[in-house]
Amino acid sequence: MKTEIVPASQLQQALTLLQNEGILAFPTDTVYGLGALAFDNAAIESIYIAKDRPIEKAIPILIGDLSHLDQIAINIPDMALRFAARFWPGPLTCVVPKKHTLPSAVSATSTVAVRIPNHPDALALLRAAGPMAVTSANISGQTSPSTAEEVYTQLNGRIPLILDGGKTPGGVPSTLVDCTGDKPVILREGPISLADILSAME
Repeated sequence: MKTEIVPASQLQQALTLLQNEGILAFPTDTVYGLGALAFDNAAIESIYIAKDRPIEKAIPILIGDLSHLDQIAINIPDMALRFAARFWPGPLTCVVPKKHTLPSAVSATSTVAVRIPNHPDALALLRAAGPMAVTSANISGQTSPSTAEEVYTQLNGRIPLILDGGKTPGGVPSTLVDCTGDKPVILREGPISLADILSAME
C-alpha cells in the first residue's frame, strides 16, 4: 500500500476515502490520530491491523459538535455534560454509555469514550464526515506522533492517507475520565488534572 501525505485542507479526498471503508491519519489538539467513520465496522477493524493494536482495546470516538453526542451515546450522565460544557473542545475524553448501534469493533463493552478536539483541521474533518473512531496514529506501544512525518515513519505502507496539518500543539494524549459512576474516575492522566475536573462539578 502506498501512503500519501497531503495538506489537511484537502477534505474531499479524505471524505471519499472514509466513505469507501478507508482509514486515515490527521492532526488533533493532542497527537495525530488514525481514524475511520464511527459506524464502519470493517474500516475500524483496519485500524487495529494497521496499528498492531490488541482487539480488546476500545477505540474512542471524536465528534465535531456536541449535537453529535446523541448519535453515539445514550443516557448521557449530567457529569459528562458538565465536563463537555467546560472542557470541549479540548483534551478531555469522557466515558459514557454506548449506543447499541455502534459497531462492536469500537467497544465490546457497554460504554464508549468520546471528546471534541480543539484543532481546526480535526473539527473541519469531523463536521464534514460525522463521528469518527480515532486512536493515536502509531504502532501500538510506540511513541504517539505529533507530526505527519512521524506518522509516516511508523505507518508507511499500512495506511493510505495522512493529512498534514503541521505539528500538533499538545503532544500528550487526552485525559480519560469515566463519567458512568457517582464520581469521576480518571483512567488515563493527561493535560486536564483531577482538580480541574472536580472544579467543574462545583
